[in-house]
Amino acid sequence: MSLHKILTIIVAILSIVGVIFALMIMSGNESMIDNMIYVTYVVLALILALVLVYVIKGLFAGNIKKTLMSVGAFLVIIVISYAMSSGTDLDLTPFTDKGVDITEATSKNVGAGLYAFYALAIIAIGSMALSGIKKITNK
Repeated sequence: MSLHKILTIIVAILSIVGVIFALMIMSGNESMIDNMIYVTYVVLALILALVLVYVIKGLFAGNIKKTLMSVGAFLVIIVISYAMSSGTDLDLTPFTDKGVDITEATSKNVGAGLYAFYALAIIAIGSMALSGIKKITNK
């Protein structure tokens, strides 16, 4: 039996279990919410394990140099984004007055995430535009 068939069977079983739990929650049995969360954790763990297996399998089957260069470029973008964010862009006293624990480190991490998102979005949009322009000019 191929891996595709096994995964299809696992997906079908998990879907049926999910539908059963969802119907039990909708019927008013709120004690099933904890069970649904456990099922969610199990599904997440299975997905992460399968992703790791296929990534490692793909690394050994393909060109590892290109993969490491891509990961390195991503890490460089993250480091540059973290260096660009200041963490002092806003006044934190309204947050601390409300009891929300926001520090300058939290603000710096959020800023770094936003800068990284902007950089990756610009790269993705630029690569799509460049690919489209190349297709148009080659015809």
